[in-house]
Amino acid sequence: MASSRVKMRDHGAESSLYWRRAVIAFTGIVVLMGVLVANLYHLQINEHQIYQTRSNDNRIKVLPIAPTRGLIYDRNGILLAENRPIYSLEITPEQAQDLDHTVDEIITLLDLDPTVKNRFFTEVRRQRRFTPVVLVNRLNEQQVARFSINQHKYPGAAIEAYLKRFYPYRDTFTHVIGYVARINDRDVTRLKEDNKLANYASTRDIGKLGVERYYEDTLHGQTGYQEVEVNNRGRVIRTLKYQPPIPGSDIYLNVDVKLQQKAQKLMANRRGAAVIMTPKDGKILSLISSPSYDPNLFVHGISGPEYRELLNNPDRPLINRASQGIYAPASTVKPMLAIMGLNEGAFTTNTRFFGGPYFQIPNTKRKFRDWRRWGHGWMDVYRAIEISADTFFYDLAYRVGIDGINDYMGRFGFGEYSGIDLHEEASGNLPSREWKKSRHKQPWYQGDTISVGIGQGYWTATPLQLARATTILVDRGETIHPRLLNGIGGPDGMIPMPVSKGTPIELKQDNYWDVALTGMHRVINGREGTARRAFANTPYTAAGKSGTAQVFSLAENQQYNHDSTKEHLRDNALFIAFAPYENPEVVVSVVLENAGGGSSNAAPVARALLDLYMIPDILNAPDSQEQADE
Repeated sequence: MASSRVKMRDHGAESSLYWRRAVIAFTGIVVLMGVLVANLYHLQINEHQIYQTRSNDNRIKVLPIAPTRGLIYDRNGILLAENRPIYSLEITPEQAQDLDHTVDEIITLLDLDPTVKNRFFTEVRRQRRFTPVVLVNRLNEQQVARFSINQHKYPGAAIEAYLKRFYPYRDTFTHVIGYVARINDRDVTRLKEDNKLANYASTRDIGKLGVERYYEDTLHGQTGYQEVEVNNRGRVIRTLKYQPPIPGSDIYLNVDVKLQQKAQKLMANRRGAAVIMTPKDGKILSLISSPSYDPNLFVHGISGPEYRELLNNPDRPLINRASQGIYAPASTVKPMLAIMGLNEGAFTTNTRFFGGPYFQIPNTKRKFRDWRRWGHGWMDVYRAIEISADTFFYDLAYRVGIDGINDYMGRFGFGEYSGIDLHEEASGNLPSREWKKSRHKQPWYQGDTISVGIGQGYWTATPLQLARATTILVDRGETIHPRLLNGIGGPDGMIPMPVSKGTPIELKQDNYWDVALTGMHRVINGREGTARRAFANTPYTAAGKSGTAQVFSLAENQQYNHDSTKEHLRDNALFIAFAPYENPEVVVSVVLENAGGGSSNAAPVARALLDLYMIPDILNAPDSQEQADE
């Protein structure tokens, strides 16, 4: 019988194993606890500021507040651009009892377009339910009153008011003031480049044209903000800090409402431009571009058909003809050319010149004809300006040459920007040898110079440049830059803007200015003056110069016939004038497209514009055209 053995447990070995395992487990726990404590220290101490900032970013929101745009006034304090409240109806979805039914009832109550419902619910799906969503914008006063009476029936619905630009004079000041419209991608890019985008965080509109654009920084103001505390769903709990926006500054222009309205009426149904300015300080009293358009169309977003109608209009109302329209200056520049001739010694006040029916460059056959078929006979410089003899100035241009013409006429501001406070301006073209070689890849010929001698050929200018050149003439060489801004509103009243001057023109003899001015006086008051009929019986003494610019070139022996020529190919009519002659207070320039002769068509308009300034009773006479309201 085999004996059985009992295996005894080794308690010592088991105890040793237990303690080894316990030590390892405890060590692991201690290490893990150390890691946890170290991580907590890192998060709570080292990274405290970072996570506190992140927490505050989630808890605190900074909401920008748009500033109120500055207003625009005329020289007499009459409002030209204002901010009017626009009413919109907004609904907070979570506060409405039956959102679908509420929307249907409001549409019926206010007689709204049913399509607003689909747009509204599309926007509701994008927003949080506690965020107000616009149902309809631009409610009229009747709709606002109707809803206000019934508002208690529609929980969650409310009327909100916003300020929007409005131009009460509509198309009268469009090309002066311009307009504001929605900020687009191009505006955003420009604001980024100028480091101004942050100041437009809550602004919807920006100046697009005219004074609104040029003085955007002044008119816009500084954006404010409010710090608000929000919960995890983004709902505002309370306001922590409020920094009010700084409103834009009001600006005062030099333009006069009455003068602008009357001038616009004179230019009605015509294509062209007129500028009225004071020669001593360059203040623009009136700037007309005809036809014009209503800038209010662009403030709320112009429709496609409306914009295409303006864009495709053959009369091109979108162009500011006063500063962007380029026309051959024609004979209006002859007084300036006469000063050039005197200063260059091409003739003197005693020089006698025989003006035949045409002028020929020596040893050539081409004939440059005078506007009068049989010529003018013997004349001096005074009579040449008075009767606007082309042959006299053909000969002058031949003697001085294109280099001299370019030099002297550049001093009168031709071929360069006038310095007016508008971005919408063309520089025109004062031709030179270099210009023709660059533009047409051809050398300059003497025949080119002859046409330039009567303000034609390659020479183009704007009505604004003609007005400025006239002010330089009557100021005897003082070069004043035209300006629209009179002053900026401040806490202590308007801060006036200083006169902006350029380099003066110096002549060998000061009496050369008198020669040109006397010739312009004879244009209106002389026995042969081309504008004597238009300015007959004026109660003041004026001076001026007419111009008739060809739109297309005639063959050498071809005669121009106004009636048989297509309307868009007829001559442009021009006239510059100033008054009173003894101490000039005002300068006007007028350009009428395809109107015919300057003395018979543009001169009467220039005289009427001078009458408005010189005869207060005419300016203050009641007008049947009332100011537009809305």
